[in-house]
Amino acid sequence: MANFPVAIITDEFTQDFERICRTAVDMHIPALELRTVWDKNIVDMNDEELRQVDQLASEFKLKIVSIASPVFKCTLPDGGDIDQRFEQDAFHSAHTYEDQPRILARALEIANIFEAPIVRVFSFWRTVEPARITARIVEALRGAAEQGAAAGVKIGLENEHACNIATASESATVLNAIDHPNLGLVWDPANCYIAGEVPYPDGYNLLPANRILHVHAKDGVLPPGSDRMNWGDLGAGDVDWTGQLSAMVRDGYSGVVSLETHWGGPGGDKFKGSSICARSLQRLVSEAA
Repeated sequence: MANFPVAIITDEFTQDFERICRTAVDMHIPALELRTVWDKNIVDMNDEELRQVDQLASEFKLKIVSIASPVFKCTLPDGGDIDQRFEQDAFHSAHTYEDQPRILARALEIANIFEAPIVRVFSFWRTVEPARITARIVEALRGAAEQGAAAGVKIGLENEHACNIATASESATVLNAIDHPNLGLVWDPANCYIAGEVPYPDGYNLLPANRILHVHAKDGVLPPGSDRMNWGDLGAGDVDWTGQLSAMVRDGYSGVVSLETHWGGPGGDKFKGSSICARSLQRLVSEAA
């Protein structure tokens, strides 16, 4: 039986933080992941804005489980030509390579404010030859892990289809190269699928299960020959969430599964779409065994 809680990335529902807090409570969801609030990325919020977020989360007794930062979601200088197939979504926070030390430090500071155990990071915008810059990615992530250790926060590398580490096989290469207790994986099976790999069972079985810190859940259908997913209800798409969640139970996963959605919702109602997906995720987790 699954013993991992469900969380929601707040802006998948709404930018109105008080409304999402009320929604989480109404849906019996105990935890939130922070990315953008009030149309502002969490790393760009000032101390007063963060205080207001913290006050509301505390008022509704919701735990902040991850800071979904945009760290390393930028172009790596001299990294090679960018792969133009994938949309580069920076979620209200397009920063340069030179900005990365500052926003990493800020993300770690924010994690401590909210007592969040994880800061999510990336691996730079995907180039046409990702393997050529693996050593540079490893160097950047190792440095981030060391800073995270000093702050008492885990660094979670997300496999992102628009970034250089997109698949499970690419993730495993980096994790094996960085044997650091403060670096783990934010596993996103749907991102892996868009990048051309079957996420479960093929991709998941390549991963060191004990290095998965956090999981993002979304689902959809990838039309033949397309690089753009048609997002929809969780469990109704191409990702085998039943098998994936059951494997996580088998392997003793004890982290959180955060709903990311990306679906615009029925009739363009994103809030409704995310609510539908949240109920589906809760059901799938409850049935996982």
